Amino acid sequence: MILLLSGSLRAGSTNEALLRTAQAVAAEAGVRAVAYDGLGRLPHFNPDDDRDPLPAAVAELRAAVDAADGVLVCTPEYAGTLPGAFKNLLDWTVGGTEICDKPVAWVNVAAPGRGQGAEATLRTVLGYTGAAVVEAACVRVPVGRGDVGEDGAVTDAGIRRRIGEVLGLLVEAGAGAA
Repeated sequence: MILLLSGSLRAGSTNEALLRTAQAVAAEAGVRAVAYDGLGRLPHFNPDDDRDPLPAAVAELRAAVDAADGVLVCTPEYAGTLPGAFKNLLDWTVGGTEICDKPVAWVNVAAPGRGQGAEATLRTVLGYTGAAVVEAACVRVPVGRGDVGEDGAVTDAGIRRRIGEVLGLLVEAGAGAA
């Protein structure tokens, strides 16, 4: 199973559209992909609370990561870095071991010349978590509003094919890690 993590709280974002599409493309290939939808429910990270019993939303996040064979991230960039809510999600993974050695990749949907700050911060934080970044699956696939159909998924065949390649690399890395 591939866990899909969005760094955006905005339902109509192109990041959400990319992950919605990844879920559909995965299903077409016989791969289970599950979208994590608890970003807005996570409490602010506090090291004092990073102990048993964990806050329920944090326990759910860690269980979802633990159950996954790989993780695909798609996040916007705000003010040159990760959005605060998504950084908070990642902070909650540092104290656990669920993401250690787990194959992780990201897709950057930003227009050319944008999004590098989020990628750099993501790489740094994932290094602290011990995640196994699958470099070949970390790609830039610009998605514009015009690429998203009425159903909220990406319609462009080339983008969908690229998402399939990314998922294939993650599945392969997850099988190798098992």
